[in-house]
Amino acid sequence: MAIELVCPAGSPAMLRAAVEAGADSVYCGLRDDTNARNFPGLNFSPAELAESVAWAHARGAKVLTAVNTFARAGAADRWRGSVDAAGEAGVDAVIVADLGVLAYARRAWPGLRLHLSVQAAAGSPEAIAFYAREFGVKRVVLPRVLSVGEIAALMREIEVETEAFVFGGLCVMAEGRCALSSYATGRSPNLSGVCSPPEAVTYTEEEGGAMTSRLAGLALDRYAPGEPAGYPTLCKGRFEVEGALSYLFEDPVSLNAIGLLTELRRAGVTAVKVEGRQRGKAYVARVAATFRKAIDLLERGGDPSELSAELTDLAEGGRETAGAYRKTWR
Repeated sequence: MAIELVCPAGSPAMLRAAVEAGADSVYCGLRDDTNARNFPGLNFSPAELAESVAWAHARGAKVLTAVNTFARAGAADRWRGSVDAAGEAGVDAVIVADLGVLAYARRAWPGLRLHLSVQAAAGSPEAIAFYAREFGVKRVVLPRVLSVGEIAALMREIEVETEAFVFGGLCVMAEGRCALSSYATGRSPNLSGVCSPPEAVTYTEEEGGAMTSRLAGLALDRYAPGEPAGYPTLCKGRFEVEGALSYLFEDPVSLNAIGLLTELRRAGVTAVKVEGRQRGKAYVARVAATFRKAIDLLERGGDPSELSAELTDLAEGGRETAGAYRKTWR
C-alpha cells in the first residue's frame, strides 16, 4: 500500500487546495484552544468542519481533526465539545494527546478512530502499546526525535499505524513539553494552542538599518541590514552564551525529508505529514503537489530524492534539515 500523504488545513479553502493538489488526508482543528494552532483567522467552525468533511469524502479524501492540546482543570467541557463536534461532523479520526480526552472520546464515540498526537511524545514500544491497549489508538504520530533506524526498530515491535513529519517547521525536540512561550507571553502551544502569539511580536529597526525581533518585549534576534528576519520564537532565538552568539536551542531551519521517503517506507511508516496549518493556500497546494509527485514516483520504483530541491525556497531562510532522521546533531 502506498504511503498516505497527510497535509495541513488551516481553513476550508486550504483544505480544498490540499485535496485538489493530491493530499490523501487533511488535518485541521476547531476555532478554539483545543487545537495546537489556535491563531486568529485560522481553523473551522463546527458547521464548516461538517461541510468540509462532506466535500472531502465526495472526492475520496479523509479529514482528521486535531484536539491535541491538554485539557485544563475546570474547562474540560471545551475539549469534550470539540470531540463531539468532530464526531458529529463525521471526521475520519481525531488526533488527541490528553489522556482524559482520549478516555472521553473512546467512551462517548466508540466508533470514532483515534490517532495519538505527536504532543503525547510516545516513542517507545511500551508507551505505544499502552495507548493502543487502553484507548484503542490506531495510529501514532511519531515524535521528531527518532532516526529512520529507530523507527524501523520500533515498527518491528508495535501493531499500530505510524505517521511521520516530513516537511515544515521544526519545534524544540521534546514533543508535548513546550513551556518556553508561556514564560514570555503566558500562552503556549500545549495549553492554549499558541506559540509566540502575534500580538506579542514586534520588529524594531535599529540604527544603521539592523532589525531586532522581540517577543513580549524580550529581544530574541538581531538581523543585519537586508538579512531575512524570521518569526520570533524563543526556541529559535539567537543568544550570547559564554561569549558566543548562536542559536542556543535550534537553528531556524525547516524539515525537508522528501529524500528519505524510500527509507521511511522501508521502515514501515504508514503516513507522512506536512506541517503548516498557519501557512496559506499556495503553500499547501505546492507542497502537497510535490509530495504527491514524490510518492507516486516512489510507487513506480523511482527515487523521490531527485525532487528534494523543488521546495527549498519555502524553507525558513532557505535552509533545510533532515532533522533527527539523520541525527547529525548527536
